[in-house]
Amino acid sequence: MKGGDYIVNIKVIGANCSNGMKILKNLSKVERELDMEFNIEKIDSTYKKKYNINVIPALMIEDKVVSTGNVLTDREIKNYIKELA
Repeated sequence: MKGGDYIVNIKVIGANCSNGMKILKNLSKVERELDMEFNIEKIDSTYKKKYNINVIPALMIEDKVVSTGNVLTDREIKNYIKELA
């Protein structure tokens, strides 16, 4: 699946915590493997209530919450991106 001109919008809420950083690392791996461009917004955990998130880290793809409270593997992230993007 080639990205072409399409940019996938992703938000990581709690990007400032250690697990948030692990998600960011997995996202960059997926970005390279799928040859797509991601617009990754790193959101501090203090804004979690704004997004109705109770547990961090949280991952949103195209404004849909796909994960809260755990670190998704690169394979899991790939599946969500293929499904939602």
